[in-house]
Amino acid sequence: MPSVIPEDAKKLWEKWNLRVSILFSLLLQMVLILCAPERKRRRSIYLNHIIWSAYLLADWVAAFTVGLIASNQVNMKSKTESQMSLQTEELLAFWAPFLLLHLGGPDAITAFSLEDNELWIRHLFGLVIQLIAVAYVIIKALPSDLWIPTTLMLLVGIIKYAERTRALYFGCLDNFKDNVLPPPDAGPNYAQLTQVYSSKKLAHVPARMVPEIGLGVVDDADHEVQVQRISELEAVEGGFRHFNIFKVLIVDLMLTFNERKESRKYFFARTTEDAFKVLEVELNFMYDVLYTKMVAVNGKIGYVLRFVCSICLLASLERFAAHHHHKHTNGSGGPKMHVFDVYVTYALLIGAICLDTIAVIKLIFSDWTVVRLKSSRAKKFIFQIGRRLASWRIGRWSNKMSQHSLVDYCLRERERFKWIKVTAEWLGLEDFLDEIQYRRSMDVPEDLKNFIFEVLKEKAKKADDLKTAREIGLARGELVLLQSACHSLKSDVEEEYGKSLLLWHIATDLCFFTKDKDEKTTDEKTESNRRLSRILSDYMFYLLVMRPPLMSGVQGTWKIRFRDTCEEARNFLSDQEKKLSSGDLNSACEKLLLHTETDIDPSAVKGSRSKSVLFEACILAKKLKKLEGRKRWKVMSEVWVEMLSYAANCCKPNVHVQHISKGGELLTFVWLLMIQLGLVDHFWLGDDYLTKLIVEK
Repeated sequence: MPSVIPEDAKKLWEKWNLRVSILFSLLLQMVLILCAPERKRRRSIYLNHIIWSAYLLADWVAAFTVGLIASNQVNMKSKTESQMSLQTEELLAFWAPFLLLHLGGPDAITAFSLEDNELWIRHLFGLVIQLIAVAYVIIKALPSDLWIPTTLMLLVGIIKYAERTRALYFGCLDNFKDNVLPPPDAGPNYAQLTQVYSSKKLAHVPARMVPEIGLGVVDDADHEVQVQRISELEAVEGGFRHFNIFKVLIVDLMLTFNERKESRKYFFARTTEDAFKVLEVELNFMYDVLYTKMVAVNGKIGYVLRFVCSICLLASLERFAAHHHHKHTNGSGGPKMHVFDVYVTYALLIGAICLDTIAVIKLIFSDWTVVRLKSSRAKKFIFQIGRRLASWRIGRWSNKMSQHSLVDYCLRERERFKWIKVTAEWLGLEDFLDEIQYRRSMDVPEDLKNFIFEVLKEKAKKADDLKTAREIGLARGELVLLQSACHSLKSDVEEEYGKSLLLWHIATDLCFFTKDKDEKTTDEKTESNRRLSRILSDYMFYLLVMRPPLMSGVQGTWKIRFRDTCEEARNFLSDQEKKLSSGDLNSACEKLLLHTETDIDPSAVKGSRSKSVLFEACILAKKLKKLEGRKRWKVMSEVWVEMLSYAANCCKPNVHVQHISKGGELLTFVWLLMIQLGLVDHFWLGDDYLTKLIVEK
């Protein structure tokens, strides 16, 4: 029976499989070291897929190539002398440690997601297995003229792979929790204290136990501070200091009340721009700890190992070049290496040296080096050089936020070809295509950052104790409505969170795209509140629909409500005499308000059959439009900040840090800012309660 694969194709594969595989492995390493750092700065679906593909392929290709080398060594036994000249056994043995080096991966990425860190045991087992396989290949080639560079490269490969395994170990949340736990503290000697108290009591010496309680009340000095600007270097130092304090929150540990007071005092004295810079630095350190080798290489041992690797790589290049020059230029005997294999070897050596050089430069001029230095002059020098080297980069995070609108989605979704929708559903790609087609991206406006920061600071000033702080942190709009005397709207924020968010999102669009005839020209502040309300509304709707893990505060049937609401909106817009075109949001919103009767409760008409909230949102919009324009948009913008802060507070910390590697989310910054201002339920008063024994004379 003839083979399916042509004989020429088989021969071509046998001749070039190893060379192609090992060069492809090197290419994947280059892609990872160049692209991986950009994933925290860019919110690109395509970039993430490229990195994800390279991350998965890198391990598979390297392990596959080690197997090819071992297989080729076996096949060499049956080759003729002329065939042996193409690839010598000693050259294959020299290539094998490069694959171990590639399995160690670049410093820029050890884990693509947090779940990868949990597999550190698998990587440790893989290190042992691959080391055995590479050692087998090397031993089989002995005696070898290339044993010195081969041994040096084997040492480099072991170090690199061990660094990756160690980084994964520290990034595993269970191990991370063990590392951030404070040292055990038994506290004051209770037995000794009670013994002394009992002896004084028996001796009739007046003595009493007096509790000294830090009542958990905020000192006025926390927020009565003068706002001061800080330099970028001071922002890095402040970010590192707060990272070391608040990193315990990643694994749901608690903070002390004194740490809360210090953090509040620091951030009350910052401008919006400086506060967000500090938060960027904090999140950048979190990213480095959980997704890169920084923890494994940053330290005295790490620096020594880096120096050893660099020396070994350079020595390997020199030894191979000397061997090649001596054996082929001077006409030494023995099987000759194919000229292409020589080029491949030089490519592997030079590629490894270039990748190592990039990693060393990044390590030397990283924020980690800056904060470790004691000399202020050295700090400034390293920081300035680092800033110049990274001048082409756009920052420590993407500074982007996504937008999604339900009304706009229903208008545009009707234009999609039915066969495309059916195919996407069958392939499970509907959500992916929706995100590409309907999601809009924009830079986070500076006035939005300032608005959120100022609103949260005002709320933090009222958080005189932890109970009040918890109530403020878990408010979903009711506090704003209470303060604004909008009692008729309170029921619309006390619904299930998912329903409440859908109601206010649709109502915001209806108010934004319809304008009353008697509505006067708004002032600049009102126009700003109007614009920010829609931006926050579309952002929260995007999180609800396209990033549901971040909305863990959403419970119940929000997805059913969303689907039913979309279906009702599509039906309503399709039934109109005048067909609405894509993007005609003004006409769509006007028609929705025109056909809404406030005296009839939509839920009473629908019963339990449909969970749609479309016309309930129209009724809410009509209530809002009864408010004076300036008050309406002030209330709506502040309600959206409360909804945003509620979602940030309820989202699990590990979900927040998962999205650091995807360009970051504004929601994560709000979560961290609320922590710094003491508006979350992560503080205890344990070290504020002390009891003293007072002996009276």
